[in-house]
Amino acid sequence: MHAAADQLAETSRIVAIPGDVSNPGHRAQLAAAVQELGRLDLLVNNASLLGPSPQPSLADYPLDVLERVYRVNVVGPLALIQLFLPALRATGGRILNVTSDAGVEGYEGWGGYGSSKAALEQLSRVLAAEESGVRVYWVDPGDMNTQMHQEAFPGEDISDRAPPEASVPGFLRLIEGDLPSGRYRAADLVTSGAPAG
Repeated sequence: MHAAADQLAETSRIVAIPGDVSNPGHRAQLAAAVQELGRLDLLVNNASLLGPSPQPSLADYPLDVLERVYRVNVVGPLALIQLFLPALRATGGRILNVTSDAGVEGYEGWGGYGSSKAALEQLSRVLAAEESGVRVYWVDPGDMNTQMHQEAFPGEDISDRAPPEASVPGFLRLIEGDLPSGRYRAADLVTSGAPAG
């Protein structure tokens, strides 16, 4: 995180605050930083918790762990949205919720994570209908070579997956462009420039 913050600080004013979005104290720190900066144009809800590794079937999924997955993947983003909506309304800002194809497809062993992402997708859909002055995007970044993806496939070689930076141009198109609120796949935005639903 510090390396990314240092790089961004070369072109922007950065306040880096590591923490847990499901923690109200951390969210209060984020709110104080926005207050100090004076405005907010973009909220990116990228925090995610996979859950157990390897992924258990729903029949065996520990409910206390499922509650934690939902607190991080659904409740935390909504809490941040509620906290920052006034600032985003004031700037005509954007909300970008990072979801997954696991939120729209039924993959064996992905019931906990996938159902949390499905909830985030529906939350985003409703928010887009309710908040016409703020653009709301829910984005599937695609399969990526990340630590979380490796945890989902313990012992497997996932080096054939794209690196996270391959999705960046798609995300930038949403952040800097004029696409309407909706669901997008980052890869589609990169390759064709056309939105996908």
